[in-house]
Amino acid sequence: MSTADQHNSTIRLEQAADRGMALLESAAAKVESWMEAWPQWDQLPAALAQAGRYGVLGDGKRLRPTLVLTACEACGGDPDTAMPAAAALEMVHCFSLVHDDLPALDDDALRRGRPTLHVHAGEAMAILAGDLLLTQAFQMLATASWPDSTRAQLVRMLADDTVQMVAGQVYDTLGGCPQELSPVDQLRLVHGCKTGALIRGAVLMGAVVADADPDHKAALQDWGEAIGLMFQIVDDLLDVEQSEAHIGKAVGKDAAKGRPNWPQVLGIEASRREVDRLLQVSAHAIEPLGRAGEGLSNLACTLAVRTR
Repeated sequence: MSTADQHNSTIRLEQAADRGMALLESAAAKVESWMEAWPQWDQLPAALAQAGRYGVLGDGKRLRPTLVLTACEACGGDPDTAMPAAAALEMVHCFSLVHDDLPALDDDALRRGRPTLHVHAGEAMAILAGDLLLTQAFQMLATASWPDSTRAQLVRMLADDTVQMVAGQVYDTLGGCPQELSPVDQLRLVHGCKTGALIRGAVLMGAVVADADPDHKAALQDWGEAIGLMFQIVDDLLDVEQSEAHIGKAVGKDAAKGRPNWPQVLGIEASRREVDRLLQVSAHAIEPLGRAGEGLSNLACTLAVRTR
């Protein structure tokens, strides 16, 4: 590729990333408002409601719920009808962060630029608030105004993805990966569960709400697989290249705890090349969606070049 072609390609990537960021910010505001208005907060003890809201509301990328809404729209559905699924998925994600930050696991004091919940409200309340967020996720799905078959399918999907996520956290923090796997394949297993399950699940849940056809679901499955892995590789690069102040959470954790990550196993430059490759894989995956997949394509570009 000539220098001019490389320059033009970089400009197109940056423009797409900017469009993806605008989409992310718009969807995040809608999801935040929906979760803020969730009526079940008022049925709880005040201290528990405060802790739960602290754990789920406020600053955050809201990537996973944005993917639910965007995938629903890409498959011809009304994204507003997917809001309970988007919020439920975000509840599960935030539950995982609250518990992952606990002293028994990663023992982190900073999340999204502010004290983690166990630092803010105490360890016991953080455990209970995490339990609350996980349970509320299924409340949201069970009480949504979809057909019974849709509700049942989404509950099963979110439960399955949550189990995979927890399994990935066990592999990542306590070990147990099959030793016959290569270091790269071990990372693929860990992150395909820990990070990839909810990202892949997000687009498929959006497709279910939209009653998408099998070809579109298959395209989104492949897109989610690629993006879930790409997201984690970028996360690992940020962990070694960015500051705590910039990304709003502790950095260098993998090295401190002796955990392998992508830059350690592949090297920084090879990890960047793998990000580029997965971005291309994702673009090819959603070709069956045509112009309707543009939002997902832009989000993929945003995730590829993000710096926090």
